[in-house]
Amino acid sequence: MQLDIAKTTIFKEAKSVSQSIKIKGITIRNFKSLFDVSFETGNVNVFIGANGSGKTSVLEAIGVLSAAMTDRVNNNSLQRKGVRLSTSSLYKSKFADIVKESPTVEFSLKWGKDSHEYQYNTHLTAPVGDDSWKYHTESVSRDGIIVFGRSNRSKSHMNNKVGYYSLSDRLASEEYLAAGRYVADYGLFQPDTLTLRGNVPDPTQITPIGLNGGRLAEAVGDLFRTVDDELMFGSMYMDEVLELMEWASEFHVGKPKKSNLNPGVPSTNQIIEFRDRFLKDSALFTGYDASEGALYVLFMLCLAMHPSTPMMFGIDSFDHAMNPRLAKRLTQVFDKIVIENGRTVFMTTHNPLVLDGLDLTDDRIRLFATERDDLGHVTVNRILVSEDLIKTGQPLSRLWINGYLGGVPELI
Repeated sequence: MQLDIAKTTIFKEAKSVSQSIKIKGITIRNFKSLFDVSFETGNVNVFIGANGSGKTSVLEAIGVLSAAMTDRVNNNSLQRKGVRLSTSSLYKSKFADIVKESPTVEFSLKWGKDSHEYQYNTHLTAPVGDDSWKYHTESVSRDGIIVFGRSNRSKSHMNNKVGYYSLSDRLASEEYLAAGRYVADYGLFQPDTLTLRGNVPDPTQITPIGLNGGRLAEAVGDLFRTVDDELMFGSMYMDEVLELMEWASEFHVGKPKKSNLNPGVPSTNQIIEFRDRFLKDSALFTGYDASEGALYVLFMLCLAMHPSTPMMFGIDSFDHAMNPRLAKRLTQVFDKIVIENGRTVFMTTHNPLVLDGLDLTDDRIRLFATERDDLGHVTVNRILVSEDLIKTGQPLSRLWINGYLGGVPELI
């Protein structure tokens, strides 16, 4: 088998690093509408719910948790992770039924590695005066035993604006560093069409793709390789990718030129070019003229496969700009690749057909419904495939629409 050795090596390295970490659970307290939320995670975690039910807040809270555990929490670190910046008072829950507000926001992350279970906990106070959150307490445990802890009462002098997970000598061994690397680069991706086309700059450019889809062409170019003289895109055969774009017979990465892009259209240095199987071979066109659905497909595949994609990340509105059946098929492909690469993804959707692409008999794939209770507090409940649901003979999409799964608005 003839391989692109350099690309094959980075794919193997990414996979080997990932396999040892398993994110198991997250707790969020007193953050925006998430007054007291806990849920156990899989590799693929899909959140459904009415508009305003707290889905995006869950993904943003994970961004704050990532920043707290591996760096510090301020405007810069939150923007890099795709978290919307709020005023200090609005970061905390402000429900009318809360008589005495807690001064801190609480986050907890559980993970497993080599038969051991670990947990990171922190209480933070929202910024006052400047944009830096302060650490009220911070601790790490291994199999229930505290291995590191600090608080405002700690005798040793520690900077209360900096997280010590990556700095403490007690957490300097590989068993802790590996978890830090897994969580550190979390980003909440929210792609938009103009950025994917390369017509506007991405305000948050990270490797390999910006949070809004910037430098998609470069990321796509990284994934082309040849196996036994057959062109592949990451871990997929090119024919498999083209099946997701029914009209396309080819796509590649090139430079913009007058023959394929109007000089009045702003563009990046590299662009994606497509060939439509119904048109003449000479009729090449760029992502500017292509169906936006094709760009979202390539974006999602790059996130799932690229070796430089964060090991843990979020996607808001996974189904954006996709036909329902395409969304279903892409969900199946995306989930398979994410699991193979040992990544953890948290994503939201409003498209019922996405649910039909989820194999909920696989415990690594989990579906959650977010809802507001009578007091307005967000609840997050895992949806399991029960025998009663199976006996209905209805797909998950129909069960969701008909209100059997929760996570739907009460509309007349």
